[in-house]
Amino acid sequence: MKKQLSKAELIEHIQTNHDILEQSLATISEKEMTQPGVAGEWSVKDVLAHLMDWEQRLLEWYQAGLRGETPELPASGMTWANLAELNEQIYQKHLRHSLAALMEAYQQSYRHILETVKAMPERDLAGRFAWTKKRTFGDYVAACTCDHYKWANDMIRKWVKAQKKNISKAK
Repeated sequence: MKKQLSKAELIEHIQTNHDILEQSLATISEKEMTQPGVAGEWSVKDVLAHLMDWEQRLLEWYQAGLRGETPELPASGMTWANLAELNEQIYQKHLRHSLAALMEAYQQSYRHILETVKAMPERDLAGRFAWTKKRTFGDYVAACTCDHYKWANDMIRKWVKAQKKNISKAK
């Protein structure tokens, strides 16, 4: 099992992995953002919608925990065994959003999640909520933020590299 990160370490990991993802995004044109194939049929835009949706899901879990409720994880009526189905629902939910609207929502979501984590007491991250069971809420935060940003960046970088390789083969 991974070492439990302190709040400061978690925030640093969130910011670092998000910054690295942003650097990768800066190299991609608007047209490329909507091309499929980054993660299965998903485009960069779809990957960002996925990240945003999971950030918002995490915030909902946290608010439920603060109210003394046990959130349904990962979503109402679903278990972790339904992740593929849930991710498909997330994809379909955001599919018709414009790139501009999605990018604005993605940036707002990141700012909100970062502000929320910064404001969380360390005890909320370390084990306040019984519904996290063997994990801590900090583990959920890492999974829905820094670990997810790293996954997205890896997928996007591989896709960009493959795109460049295909272009040079075509020449």
